[in-house]
Amino acid sequence: MGKLADFLTATSEVLRTATGNQKTNIFTSAIIVAAGLSSRMGSEVTKQMMELRSIPVVVHTLLTFEKSERINEIIVVAKNDEIPLYDDFATKYGITKLKKVVEGGKTRQESALCGFNATDPKTKFVAIHDAARCLITTEEIEKVLDAAIKYGAASAATSVFDTVKIVDSKGFISKTEDRNSVKLAQTPQIFSRNLYCAASYTARDEGFAATDDNMLCERIGYRVKLVECSKDNIKITVPEDIAKAERILEERDRREILQCSE
Repeated sequence: MGKLADFLTATSEVLRTATGNQKTNIFTSAIIVAAGLSSRMGSEVTKQMMELRSIPVVVHTLLTFEKSERINEIIVVAKNDEIPLYDDFATKYGITKLKKVVEGGKTRQESALCGFNATDPKTKFVAIHDAARCLITTEEIEKVLDAAIKYGAASAATSVFDTVKIVDSKGFISKTEDRNSVKLAQTPQIFSRNLYCAASYTARDEGFAATDDNMLCERIGYRVKLVECSKDNIKITVPEDIAKAERILEERDRREILQCSE
């Protein structure tokens, strides 16, 4: 594993040095994972298709990646029965970067790999993002991408302000963690193409199951840079999250009005 990580580190450094300040010329593919069953929503409508301000959650996500000049193409990984909806979304909302919609796998890990395999061959970096994190901003996407270009791998994250307790199997405290060393992982998680290819296929071949894409890289000894992003980058998971997202958007609108009036 060490030799593989050293090789990937060297590859990343060569890419960074070669590109210099030409960041906008680095072909980056966004993989939007939208194939979940949304069992915790308690609804027949999946969370990615639930409406937020009369627009499906996944469309909010797509529009943010569409607006970034640093994203060259968008690949959506969808449930089979939802695939036909995306042509209409692209037309109705002017999503020109949507290149492919592919069916997801049995797990999120498999779905992300399906999306990766559908990216353009000239892709240098892949930005993997949960469709349900529909409040990500273009600025945050590009901040994580800058870190990925520099380090080879980077992930959105947010700090923890509560005291963190580790518990045993019976629910009793076994340890108190230093909250300054704890981060909550978010998406996008962005990787050089070569790194993600090596990490994901190694995990697949060895039967390793990860809960996020960072773990795939961690497992082969590659360090992932965490980039502080807003707590507003929530993941729509339960019904009350829609109301929370509405409040966040209302606050953004209020701040924008105040800025325009100054």
